[in-house]
Amino acid sequence: MTPHGRNPNALQFRPILKQTIWGGRRLGERLGKPIGPGSDYAESWEVVDHGADQSVVRSGPLVGATLTELVREKPDWLLGPGVCIDRFPLLLKYLDCNRVLSVQVHPDDAYARQMKPPDLGKTEAWYIVESQPESLIYAGLQRGVDRSMLAEAIQAGRTEEMLHAFHPDPGDCLFIPAGTVHALGAGLLVCEIQQSSDTTFRLFDWDRVDAGGKGRPLHLSPSLEVTDYDSGPVSPSPVDRAREGWQTLVACDKFVLRSLAQGNGPIGGDGRFHLLTVPDGQVELSWPEEHWTLRRGETVLVPAGADAGTVTAAEGGILLAMHLP
Repeated sequence: MTPHGRNPNALQFRPILKQTIWGGRRLGERLGKPIGPGSDYAESWEVVDHGADQSVVRSGPLVGATLTELVREKPDWLLGPGVCIDRFPLLLKYLDCNRVLSVQVHPDDAYARQMKPPDLGKTEAWYIVESQPESLIYAGLQRGVDRSMLAEAIQAGRTEEMLHAFHPDPGDCLFIPAGTVHALGAGLLVCEIQQSSDTTFRLFDWDRVDAGGKGRPLHLSPSLEVTDYDSGPVSPSPVDRAREGWQTLVACDKFVLRSLAQGNGPIGGDGRFHLLTVPDGQVELSWPEEHWTLRRGETVLVPAGADAGTVTAAEGGILLAMHLP
């Protein structure tokens, strides 16, 4: 697939599967991930460079290399000239929410740098792959909710009343900046792009307890401190499936998220890396001497040093693409 002895135009990594009590089997059944016999596969980390969690190239001349090794040894080719960072800045994952997740909030970079150990903040975006009729998303606070109101509601057991909730449809995109209170509901299959960070504070866990009657720890003080009380409810921006070429879904200071659902568009050859994933259908990725067919659930990283290529959406296919601003 890639000419021997040269840097490839695209890299594919082995997914890292995570199991928790809120996972299911759709990562394997819908997206073709190599899950085992269990029924609790919650996340597939497609591209990650965060401590011990490392994406590993699974084919081609760089097979076996970790993402952190490529950042260190081939920074200009992978990230682009002048991008001076010590780890890959984005994390791409799929999530299978078999039950409602805890209500969380993430700090920004300034707050996360002061933590021990320091980390990046976490701004993220979601693309809804599948949604059940009863599925809900909690994104942002109700208008007018301030810190004292939220603190009082938590103490009184009325946290859910403070949250903006709605039913999402497949194809909806949500932007979740750092400081946004949020939770993914049961029945959702989601693609998430985020800063490469593991910083999160749990605000509410739906009063759940384990067999011993003990609930998971909450992080109330830092949650209340980092919450953005001014932004209000978060609304979805649906992908326009009838639109030809690229459309921008999110453009912020951490990443740009685009989609391609009809026709074709250019990719690569612009001195920046691009993360590409296919949440539905299939797309074709072509260079003069190289061709990839990306099917549902597949992800590639197009390095900054790649040649200029073309992506084409097959009927019913959709491509999500992410790069630095």
